[in-house]
Amino acid sequence: MGCCSGRCMLILLCCVQLITAVERQVFDFLGYQWAPIMVNFFHIIMVILGLFGAVQYRSRYVVTYLLWMFVWIGWNVFVSCLYLDLGGLSKDSHILSLGVSSHSSWWKNNGPGCYSQSLPSDRWQDHQNPKLTTVLSCWLEYQYIEVLHCSTQLLVSLLGVVYSCYVVSIFSEEESYYK
Repeated sequence: MGCCSGRCMLILLCCVQLITAVERQVFDFLGYQWAPIMVNFFHIIMVILGLFGAVQYRSRYVVTYLLWMFVWIGWNVFVSCLYLDLGGLSKDSHILSLGVSSHSSWWKNNGPGCYSQSLPSDRWQDHQNPKLTTVLSCWLEYQYIEVLHCSTQLLVSLLGVVYSCYVVSIFSEEESYYK
């Protein structure tokens, strides 16, 4: 009973991680965030591996998933610090786009309640600069949406660590029992 409930919970967590990773992947694609796209692809592969390990009673795959969760937690802490401008990191840098494009988070211009408000353009000397003639107003700024994504990933990943440790210990007990 204990193994089944822990295993089922790990399977459920892997499914939730896959859904949230795909959702995050879509918005990283829309924002041309190349580093997160690559890391998210790898994350999806590792979560599928963990899911396979939980379904097939393969402790090696679950341990690999567990180790990846620590890397994933570190990545999400890094991205959170980047968007919150902590530790010398800046959300305005091109770290996540790998310097290939000048795009930033898709949420920057398309967040909840975002709308452009035109300003009187006769005040500005440079009429060619759209940044000076419009102001973007959002209900929730993009960096906080990104941090919420990371927080969700962190919460699910921490639960994944707990349940994968539990499942690995149960699998080990069962293997030693049958030897």
